[in-house]
Amino acid sequence: MTITQSSGADLRSPDPGDPAIEIRGLVKRYAGQVVVNGLDLRIEPGECFALLGPNGAGKTTTIEILEGFRRRDAGEVSVLGVDPARADRRWRARIGVVAQSTGDSLALSVREVLDAFGHYHRDPVPTAELISAVGLQEKAGTRINALSGGQRRRLDVALGIQGRPDLLLLDEPTTGLDPAARRTFWQLVEELKRAGTTIVLTTHYLDEAATLADRVGVIDRGWLREVAPPGQLGGRLRGTATVRWTENGVPREIVTESPTEVLRDLLARHPDGELDELQVHRPTLEDVYLRLIEQTDATEGADR
Repeated sequence: MTITQSSGADLRSPDPGDPAIEIRGLVKRYAGQVVVNGLDLRIEPGECFALLGPNGAGKTTTIEILEGFRRRDAGEVSVLGVDPARADRRWRARIGVVAQSTGDSLALSVREVLDAFGHYHRDPVPTAELISAVGLQEKAGTRINALSGGQRRRLDVALGIQGRPDLLLLDEPTTGLDPAARRTFWQLVEELKRAGTTIVLTTHYLDEAATLADRVGVIDRGWLREVAPPGQLGGRLRGTATVRWTENGVPREIVTESPTEVLRDLLARHPDGELDELQVHRPTLEDVYLRLIEQTDATEGADR
């Protein structure tokens, strides 16, 4: 499947260097409780950005504000050069959305739903290509109410990319997909990136963020804690390694910024034999993410 962006010939062309998304001081409250707290973020055209955080952190609220679905209480938001709160239909034609849950046309088949929604787009991806791209070829004639949860999720993705969007907003897009389907979805996202589509996704799968995202941001309790490429997130947290081994039947462990020095010392102490179960573990993206969240818990606990 070859995916191209919509031409957007009748829309304002962004100036060189303009961000795809720019957020300054974003605040959102529900019943007096702050769920997004002074968020600042800039996302460049063609970038894939992953927003990570626990349930209730403010991820979905942020995405819904970018979609224009939910109004903010304070701050400035620009998406493709337009404030989503005042966007028109031409702007919405440039945005693709895969929400956490969508309404279903239960009496229609997969093919019928895609054909029907295709009429809302100026240059839709052909239905047969969409069905193939999301792996629903064998379910094309199946009614929506007969699909599994994972198959419905694939249909959601197809609807999100049907209009060849300039910006695709994905809120936990692979929830409910089996591992093979997730990998197929990743390939689709990579193709969209190559076509120049800007992508923002929320996910609980750290391997997904590490594979797809150019940068990731960690949000927790409404605060954006850190933004960095996946391999650099956590800064000094990534500078440590854990050396593990077994000595005289007792498990040992050292957390250090100099694992080579530790290994040299261990080998010097055991010149005549192998060290049992010797391992050197450097932090993964998941390790760093969990430590950032733990730091938030510790800081807020100290403030109480």
